[in-house]
Amino acid sequence: MSSSSASANSNMKVTVNPSRAAQLVENLSSVTKRISKTLESSNSSSSTSTTSLSPRLVAVSKLKPASDILALHNPPTSHLHFGENYVQELLEKSRVLPHTVRWHFIGGLQSNKAAQLAREVQSLWAVESVDSLKKASLLEKGRKERTEKLKETGNQDLADEPLRIFIQVNTSGEDSKSGVNPTSPELLEIARHVRDACPHLQLQGLMTIGAIARSQATTEENENEDFISLRESRDWLAKELQIEANELDLSMGMSEDFEGAVRQGSSEVRIGSTIFGQRPAKKDAKVLEQAEDGSE
Repeated sequence: MSSSSASANSNMKVTVNPSRAAQLVENLSSVTKRISKTLESSNSSSSTSTTSLSPRLVAVSKLKPASDILALHNPPTSHLHFGENYVQELLEKSRVLPHTVRWHFIGGLQSNKAAQLAREVQSLWAVESVDSLKKASLLEKGRKERTEKLKETGNQDLADEPLRIFIQVNTSGEDSKSGVNPTSPELLEIARHVRDACPHLQLQGLMTIGAIARSQATTEENENEDFISLRESRDWLAKELQIEANELDLSMGMSEDFEGAVRQGSSEVRIGSTIFGQRPAKKDAKVLEQAEDGSE
């Protein structure tokens, strides 16, 4: 990404602290190396053949300042994919950061925010927490409205890209978790609805937020049951839709267990605290921070 593309949108407002940027780049590099090492180990193992391609790395930046995102989006890393959990925070960040950022909404999505999310967030690349027909329909409504507005203003190139949809699956069966049941009629119904009735959406795949206990217990010898369940659910859905399994992404794995997700063939991992460090309380989080030294 060129520096001019960032300054044209937001660098007047978002200031990157060089020492903080250096630490974030180091953290991102460490995660990338761990992913590569896991892939190499998995692909050389005769007992494992579930993965071959490096997964998409979504840096989960919720409750972190826009300057942290810009630090990683700028060279030398030029990282593209960032994940947010709260609609209002994502709206604010998308307004002050470069439009070349590819945003993922990964939080619990309220129906009354779905259309706004799809309509107003610049460069919204994917919504990963769709668990009902209603939410899918509202995202379609919002994306359609955005597309029509962009066409009216002559931004045809931006208007043509569909919004990618991941259906959230509750692989752990916990009442506290959102998502549809694996291999359920509801999962198939949502998938068909997105694919056949929502022309401004694209069925990208499935995602899960597994049980914390399983995440903490994940090792090379003790694979995560939630990851296995999501992969099997993906395979079942692909068969029902009469498509190849690799046409559907798997979004699974976070800071504590992403290596286990990579071993199970995840197409995408969502890493937050390992890259950005511990998050502040929501009430203390700020999108824009006061620059300490004026450094860019």
